[in-house]
Amino acid sequence: MTGAKEEVAMQARRDHTLKVIKGAKPGVPGRASRRRVFPRQLPASMAPIEDLLERLDREPVEDPAEVDDPAEFEDPAGGDDPASVDGPPQGAGDAPAGRRRLLVGLLVAVLAATLAAAGTTGHRWYVHQATDQARQAALAAAKQASVNFVSVSAASVDRDTQRITAGATGDFKEEFVRGQSQVRTAVVENKVDSRGSVLRAGLVSGDRRRAVVLVAVDATVKNVKAPEGRLSHYRIQLDLVRDQDSGRWLVSRLQFVG
Repeated sequence: MTGAKEEVAMQARRDHTLKVIKGAKPGVPGRASRRRVFPRQLPASMAPIEDLLERLDREPVEDPAEVDDPAEFEDPAGGDDPASVDGPPQGAGDAPAGRRRLLVGLLVAVLAATLAAAGTTGHRWYVHQATDQARQAALAAAKQASVNFVSVSAASVDRDTQRITAGATGDFKEEFVRGQSQVRTAVVENKVDSRGSVLRAGLVSGDRRRAVVLVAVDATVKNVKAPEGRLSHYRIQLDLVRDQDSGRWLVSRLQFVG
């Protein structure tokens, strides 16, 4: 009987060879799971075998050949929360991103308003400067035209009348050209020699295209009746227009006002 029991026990030891199956760590991309088999001899008693199986199920032995860097697959915090691996919970960064977008939008709006205001201010400044320059040019042209009109000499009458015509336009030019021959005759026959100078001038109205100017002129006039010359005082109103092609201010109307 004892011999039969010993034979059964030996047969049990031969049949109960433990096969420990260890799988590759789950979750490694691109790496197929492999299993390695490690044969281990079971103790004679069945109770230790059950305890060993239970322990191995809880704590599987890892094969170092399966993992290049064990730290690469470990959770530094020691937790199993997927959020700690995959990143912050969805929507966690929405609030800062929203504030950044709002800030950028406000900056763009402020910049656009600033540029618009600067553009408007710049345009107004340009118009003001251009208008002021046009008025000053009109005033200077009116002064010169007044001097030209009262400065005529028998010795240079053709050149003097031509200078007046060159600075005229419109009705005034047409009237002066029509009476130019008569003016020349009167100047030559009376041996006129007149020289004028501007005392004062003022802009009545004006913009970049039209202007009205008053000019006070003194002129010393010599002729056959006053060979020594006499002083004459004139007040002349001139209407001027700016020629679109040349940009020059031309007299369209001239009249004595006192």
